[in-house]
Amino acid sequence: MAAQPFARIFLTLLAVSTSTLAMAQGAAPAADEGASDGDIVVTAQRREQSLLDVPLAVTALGGDTLADRGITNSAQLGSAVPNLQINSPYGNTQPNFSLRGIGVANEYNSNQASPVGVYLDDVYLAPRTSHGMGLFDLDRIEVLRGPQGTLFGRNTTGGAVNFITKKPGLSGTNGYLQVGYANYDTFTAQGAAEATLAEDVAGLRLAVNYAKGDGQIRNVFPGGRDAASVDTLQGRASLRVKPTETLDIVLRAYAGRDRGTQAAVHGFAPVRTGLGFFETNENRIGENRTDAWGVSANIALELSDTLSLTSITSYDGGKQDLQQAADGSPIDLLDINWRSNYRQFSQELRANYEGDGITFVGGLFYGWDRNITNNTFNLPLPPAGGFFQHYRQVRKSYAVFGQADIDLADRLVLTLGARYTKDKSRYDDAFAYLFVGGVDDPQTPLATTVPCAGVAGTCPYDPDARFALVDTNNALTGRIALSYTFDDGPLVYASYNRGYRAGAVNGGGYTSSAGIGYIEPERVNAYEIGIKGRAGGRLLTYAASAFYYDYSNQQLQDTRAGPVSFLVNAPASEVYGLEVETTLRPTDGFRVDASLGWLHSKYKELTLQGADLSGNSLPFAPKLTAQLGFEWDMVEIGGGALTFAPNVAYSSRQFYSPFNEINAPGTPQVNSELQQGANAKVNASLSWSNDALTVRAFANNLFDRKTYGYGLDLRGAGLPFNFLVPSAPRTYGVSVRYSF
Repeated sequence: MAAQPFARIFLTLLAVSTSTLAMAQGAAPAADEGASDGDIVVTAQRREQSLLDVPLAVTALGGDTLADRGITNSAQLGSAVPNLQINSPYGNTQPNFSLRGIGVANEYNSNQASPVGVYLDDVYLAPRTSHGMGLFDLDRIEVLRGPQGTLFGRNTTGGAVNFITKKPGLSGTNGYLQVGYANYDTFTAQGAAEATLAEDVAGLRLAVNYAKGDGQIRNVFPGGRDAASVDTLQGRASLRVKPTETLDIVLRAYAGRDRGTQAAVHGFAPVRTGLGFFETNENRIGENRTDAWGVSANIALELSDTLSLTSITSYDGGKQDLQQAADGSPIDLLDINWRSNYRQFSQELRANYEGDGITFVGGLFYGWDRNITNNTFNLPLPPAGGFFQHYRQVRKSYAVFGQADIDLADRLVLTLGARYTKDKSRYDDAFAYLFVGGVDDPQTPLATTVPCAGVAGTCPYDPDARFALVDTNNALTGRIALSYTFDDGPLVYASYNRGYRAGAVNGGGYTSSAGIGYIEPERVNAYEIGIKGRAGGRLLTYAASAFYYDYSNQQLQDTRAGPVSFLVNAPASEVYGLEVETTLRPTDGFRVDASLGWLHSKYKELTLQGADLSGNSLPFAPKLTAQLGFEWDMVEIGGGALTFAPNVAYSSRQFYSPFNEINAPGTPQVNSELQQGANAKVNASLSWSNDALTVRAFANNLFDRKTYGYGLDLRGAGLPFNFLVPSAPRTYGVSVRYSF
């Protein structure tokens, strides 16, 4: 059965790859080109390669490309990468990455690991709170689509996103300063300065990013704060020391904080009468308070012309305190305080060998992360009250991995890779209780709910009661690929990858311990074919891929009346699709970039709350995504170039719930509300620049499209509303950048 859709995809790919016209209709988002021949250098296989030589579906975005597309935060990346969706119930905080339909689905708790691994300079970031980062002073971003269970490994079922910062170049001084002003009284400033402490030996680079602005969603409640404001400050320091030609050490430290107001919520319908889409009537607009910091050491040692060693050590931490009025009303129906404190440590030792006919990357990995959570849920209980929840989660991951590229013949390469992972997780010091007290009042405990196997409120309050669970998973993942590079032509490849995401415990269980337990790991068997190359010299650069996934045990949040949350597995799903990325350069000073992603996702087997959902689409998996833009140096004026760079991002309909439009029998669900219809958003910029100065005017969501970015079923939990988060309205402004 699976072979038929995959065969159709294969035939489609052949047609696309042999049609120059089809390729010319789009262009791939490209990283800034540093090499003279226009090659983009990436490290998607843990070694430096031209993007066109990597037999993977990879999108690389450089700093200038991000600016042209109006992307200033990681939560906005979905507008530039095919089949990538980024959604969050908290605005830009704790974004949920979904690649080719694989993501955290409708899970919203901070203790869950993303199945799309997020990395900062090759350091895995376990807490999803730290994924909502501002983008500044980056060398590039690499988005790897498909399971990366061999070289990246930990929880990369859907893929990996690697944010790569600029490091000191060890020669001269350079830097930049950029300031900007936008609507909603938003002021931005960022800059970087690099100094060479000793020529070719030591250098220091400092970078900072600041943004502060009013809320983008107007709150009509008297004296209420506007939602979705910006208040961010981030800094980074990188010290590079190269005492010999064979030893290269990069030390990095970063810290940041965010104090913006919460995302707006469309919730309780009766209070929305007379309100515009970008308005709310909410008495408790709180702050999304997040902090993140970390240090790392990347030590690379060349032992010979063919062998090198790399050690990456990191220690990171942070916290979140999210004050969320989830009802979107002036009445206290559902107010939540999400609080978590996290720490993580990781160590990777890696060896790279490049000899005659073989290239090998292998090593060892250890990771540890801890999440301590204290959540408060104020609900419309008689009398006023709610639940308090506390738990600690500690995860440890051990892995050994290796991948070899073997030259079978001239330009024919066989790739064999494997990774063995052992994950240990402990959920302990857990307790929860039912209390009496309003949102601003002291809490008076009434009954222990965790540990308590019965109905909430039936177990006497015991301040010493605790609940604990442990779990261990083992997994063998890997990659098999065959690639061939035609003489002065494209690279074609076919691959099989196995991905794995560790089992998880329900962080949303606070009304009863009956809903708290570890569920099975996710697994995916992924088959992919692809082609990438150039035509007409540098006239056309293209990449296309087709894929089929056999996906099992997706981890889903199932919210039921009570309210009771369960974490469950979807037994079986299938996903297949097609992606095309191209860049067309018909003349100097004019470049067209475009991409297309087509996706089919389906639950082959899933029943929730008595409803058969087999055949439903996976959430956050639109069938079609497309991006199109161009960059045109219109005229030379005043010693600089005037450049116009518009782009449009299209997405077809996507569901935010596995139920799609089905309602569970006997519930008040209205799941048809939890979707976003097809939409297109236009961004544009007009800039003038010379060697030192860039003046830029921009507009994002130029036509002020009204769309939802996230939706969650709360009617099924017994509340009289669903939870919907509107995306940002039109923003526009100017910036000035001086480089030295």
